[in-house]
Amino acid sequence: MADSPVTRATLLMRLRDANDYEAWEDFLRDYGPMLYRFVRSRGLQDADAADIVQDVFRRVGMAIGKLEYDKEKGGFRAWLFTITRNRLYTYFEKQKRSAGNTANDTAQLELLTQAADERNELAEQWELEHLRTLAASAMKTIEESSDPKTWSAFRMTAVEGRSAADAAEELSMTTGAIYVAKSRVTARLRAEIKKIQTDEGDF
Repeated sequence: MADSPVTRATLLMRLRDANDYEAWEDFLRDYGPMLYRFVRSRGLQDADAADIVQDVFRRVGMAIGKLEYDKEKGGFRAWLFTITRNRLYTYFEKQKRSAGNTANDTAQLELLTQAADERNELAEQWELEHLRTLAASAMKTIEESSDPKTWSAFRMTAVEGRSAADAAEELSMTTGAIYVAKSRVTARLRAEIKKIQTDEGDF
């Protein structure tokens, strides 16, 4: 699970030590891409999105020592969502006051002012990015432990959308073997994602 994107309790505890560079590298690796994609999905340019992600990490570093887990209030991911949401709100509020204010800025600000626990596009996008991160981690784990030919059969048909016949010809396999390989890898991916979610627990 060294490359897992999940929030591990031990990692969070280690983040309380600002000098634990290894823990912070793991945290940035696991959450950086997810945060960046989420912020960009709000319509921000690359530089602005990068600035907000950096600001979110800085605020996590400042507040992680005071974080107390409360199942009823949600776990670490919910806490991180709140910080990110607040940074976005500040950004769009400044945009609203500027001369370059756009319709998207106004729409995003309205979305961000909705109740934090309300299910909306913002919360759904956050969960989607989390699921993408889980899937990417699971795929990396399964690929590393799979027979290269079996993985190629899966990748070509399930990821690239190529036909089983096309994959069979390129990999010198039967069409039936391609279907079997795809089915087995898919089952392993589902199990791996479930395992990651279980490990994630209440955090």
